[in-house]
This record gives sequence, C-alpha cells and structure tokens, in this order.
Amino acid sequence: MTILVLTNYLRGLHSFRKEVMQALKDEGYRVVVSAPYDETVHFFEEMGLEVIDTSFNRKGMNPLSDIGLMIRYIRLIKQVRPDVVLSYTIKPNLYGGMACQVCGVPQIANITGLGSAVENPGWLQKLTILLYKVGLRKTNTVFLQNKMNMDFCVNHRMVRGKKVLIPGSGVNLQYHICREYPAEKPIRFIFISRLLKEKGIEEYIGTAERIKEQYPQTEFHILGECEEAYQQIIANLQERGIVIYHGRQADVRPFIGMCHCTIHPSYYAEGMSNVLLESCATGRPVITTNRPGCGEIVDDGKTGFLVKAKDVDNLVSVIERFLQLPHDQKAQMGLNARKKVEREFDRQIVVDAYLTEIENIQGKNGR
Repeated sequence: MTILVLTNYLRGLHSFRKEVMQALKDEGYRVVVSAPYDETVHFFEEMGLEVIDTSFNRKGMNPLSDIGLMIRYIRLIKQVRPDVVLSYTIKPNLYGGMACQVCGVPQIANITGLGSAVENPGWLQKLTILLYKVGLRKTNTVFLQNKMNMDFCVNHRMVRGKKVLIPGSGVNLQYHICREYPAEKPIRFIFISRLLKEKGIEEYIGTAERIKEQYPQTEFHILGECEEAYQQIIANLQERGIVIYHGRQADVRPFIGMCHCTIHPSYYAEGMSNVLLESCATGRPVITTNRPGCGEIVDDGKTGFLVKAKDVDNLVSVIERFLQLPHDQKAQMGLNARKKVEREFDRQIVVDAYLTEIENIQGKNGR
C-alpha cells in the first residue's frame, strides 16, 4: 500500500510528524513525501521514505500559481498512484484535496490551524471558506486540533467527511523529557516563536521592560527567527539588558530546561501550540493567552496561568503573581504540567489516530 504525504514544510514534518512517518514505515507502507526540499530531506531518505521536491509559495493567494500547484498534485498522484493521501497545512489540504477528487483517491487532511484569513470576518474569510468547501468536499477524514476550529468548520459546512479532534501534533515524551527545575535565582522566562506581532512578541518585550524595573533578578530570553521589523528593536533591548536573544535554534530543549517558565502571549490562530506542549513536557509552568490552541493546554493556577490577549497590564500582573510563588510551588506547577501532557497530549495518540483512519480506508476498499 502506498501513502503520499503532501506538506509545505519538510522541517515541520520532521519536528512534529516524524513519529507518524516512522509508524507508517513500520506498518510496511510505501511512503512518498511531496514538499519543498530543505536540510531535513536526508533524514527522511535515511528513514526509507521517497521525497519529491515540490516547490511553491507557502504564503499569499495567487490564483494562477495555486491552480498550477493543483495540476502538479494531479500529475504527482498519477505518477505515484497512492492508495491514500495525507495532507498538512492549507495549500496541500485544499489543492491536494482538489487533486484527490479529480483522481478518485482517498484523502486524510490535517487542519493545523485555520489562520487569520478564516478567523477575521470579511471578503478574505468568505473566499477561504469557499476554498475549504471545494477543496475538502470529498475528503474521507479531517483531523482538527482544537474544538473552536472544529465548531467553525461544522457551522460553516466547510468539510463533509468524518471529523476527528486530535491533541494537536502531540508531543514526543521520550524526546522532551521532564528536567530538574532550575535553582531559585535568577528567575528566567522564555519566549519561543518566530518574532511576529500575532505571536505576542510586543506584549512580551513590553512586559519585560516593566518587570525588569521592579525585579532586576529576572531574565527574559527569546528564541526564534527575527522578522526584519523587530531586528533593531531586539538589538536595542539586548544592549540595555532587557532581553537575551538566542536566534533560531534547532534544539529548544536546553533553553526550555534552563528557564522557570515559558511565556506565550499569542493571539495567532493556533491549531495547538507546540511550544507550550514541549515546555509542559519539560516540566515547566507556562503563561499563555486563553485562546484556542493555547488555553486547552493549561489548567489555570495548577500548570500555569492564563492571560488576556493583547493586554500587557494583565500579563505583568500575572508574572508578578508567578514571581511571588514559593520556589517549590513553581516546581510543582511544572510537574503538574508534565502529568497533564502525559494524559492528554502524548504524540502516540496522534500516531494511533492516523493508523486507525488508514485501516478504516483499507477496510472500505476491501484490502
């Protein structure tokens, strides 16, 4: 049995879905991956997967370019002749879905987050909803990563196939192990993400400036690719000793491990925040917004704290509340966070969901 995987980002497949790929290989499936090449291509080739370079613009909506992607997917399906297509992210989901309809091939799509185009009312939302209705019209199974996304898709009749709620991408609990809680001082906070406005970077650095004035024995670390708009701002803040910027890091584990708490003030349309899952798996409390894809990961006051989006005053007050907790209570919150992800967000749950749906399709096709 051949499985074709369509995705826009090999590195993302490596970071969050390699366990699914390995499970498919272990089950004896031939697995072919279509994505733009990057440095992780050799990892998948060594795993025994076939990787086909399919370059396209991940951002923007250019009708001619997007139709071209659909035609390439049709040719790819005819070339590979898969029994099932797995797709991730919006363009592979939608244009891969259209190609599957043309070729009569079952599709399992994973909506990793609806994005601001769907969340914000207007003509772009209407267009995107229409594309979902067309692209996922005959999809066998759609995985959704939070209840708000599922409710939105149901209410707007965006998908007709089976809808399954999964815990995001899950977290690999063997890779992200629970680490000993750091010594009492200095208290270190960390922000891990691309430095985008929607990810809450402005709230984070605004909070850092205010907290450092009252609590000089605190550190505010930043990890992630810096957008051009923030490069000079971050350089100035680092020169003043407000933040410590580490750039983009392939392995976030040591950085999470050295910190006392992860702060993720995102108001981005998340599917399920991997940063929060990895921090909780490490045994660290988290402070994040009560937004879909973030709020589900936190038991407020037990594994971390929830804050209002776009509200620096609220974030400052919650961080002050965290700072005033005894050291052993902070550590216990981290242990509670680890237990929660063990119960609810183990990546094996996601792996099993894929294997089950593929087996169901096999059964329907008489295999």
